[in-house]
Amino acid sequence: MSRERYAGVMSGTSLDGVDAVVADFAPASGRACETLGAAFLPFPEALRDELAALQASGADELARAADASVALADLYAGAIRAACADARMDVAALSAAGVHGQTVRHRPERGWTIQLNDAARVAERTGVAVVADFRRRDIAAGGEGAPLVPAFHAALFSDPRVHRVVVNIGGIANLTDLPPGGVVRGFDTGPGNLLSDLWHAQHRGGPYDAEGAWAASGQPVPSLLEAMLADPFFSLVPPKSTGRDRFHSSWLDEHLARSGGNAAPPDVQATLVALTARTIGRAIRAHASASTEVLVCGGGARNATLMRALVQELAPRRVAPTSDLGVAVGHVEALAFAWLARETLAGRPGNLPAVTGAKGARVLGAVHHA
Repeated sequence: MSRERYAGVMSGTSLDGVDAVVADFAPASGRACETLGAAFLPFPEALRDELAALQASGADELARAADASVALADLYAGAIRAACADARMDVAALSAAGVHGQTVRHRPERGWTIQLNDAARVAERTGVAVVADFRRRDIAAGGEGAPLVPAFHAALFSDPRVHRVVVNIGGIANLTDLPPGGVVRGFDTGPGNLLSDLWHAQHRGGPYDAEGAWAASGQPVPSLLEAMLADPFFSLVPPKSTGRDRFHSSWLDEHLARSGGNAAPPDVQATLVALTARTIGRAIRAHASASTEVLVCGGGARNATLMRALVQELAPRRVAPTSDLGVAVGHVEALAFAWLARETLAGRPGNLPAVTGAKGARVLGAVHHA
């Protein structure tokens, strides 16, 4: 059996749950990789609430973060086993698992980032070597520590004939510019689903606006949209990264209060979708203006209202989900961390200095042997 089979595990800023994949990086098809199996485990409500609360300082937060790390590790291990079951293979056939962890604080300007995880526990629960803690080495080298997926995007989606951009829309949105024969660049563009998920949960219940149906029932509020677009993050020159540290419910509440606070909830939701589409569109026009094709992955690719907004923002570029190229929109980030684990164990760098701003290429992650 191939020893190029790796698991990848990702839980992102959307706080919905854990995505896991099993990937073969030496498939008989000759492609760069092939997804053999996948699984999604939703966060229990109590864990989701705790992870959201840990985005800010609070009582006994060190012990609470440690407890959350243990709970996450057990979910990560379960997701690896479930993805292997979906692939009809034994966990022991894996070379390793790349487990990103759950980001609760991201402050590269202060020299640190925090991803909750207990990689030793994941290794113990699965019997598989685990590569984790991918971001800190890049930050130690002067980088943002994010985004890390552009190197994988380049390996999987580059085309010598097409200038592509890959846009991942999770809680935060990021893009990767893939010019034929040029330098790969990438950065966070701002909120993806994060704010619209929070607003939907507050007014409708449930973790997200399925297919953007509620947003489609409203109309963007121009004054609110322009006020949000004035946030200094959007005009920063890459490399740059962001997270819930900057874009959170209080950020939204402050903008609503300044705009009078009387917009109808569906109109606010429509405005938040417009914010995501507009900031992605502006970023592509500013930094990847020659691109002709935009591939979209992450949960935002399932939001029909957002996808329609992106088509309008990015015309005449072709906008399509990564599934059009045979890679499910919900698998790309987990696949990226499977690939990064492989690169780490091979002693190859996983970051792109042109993306993160690090002083140079670095081998990422810490290895917890089985």
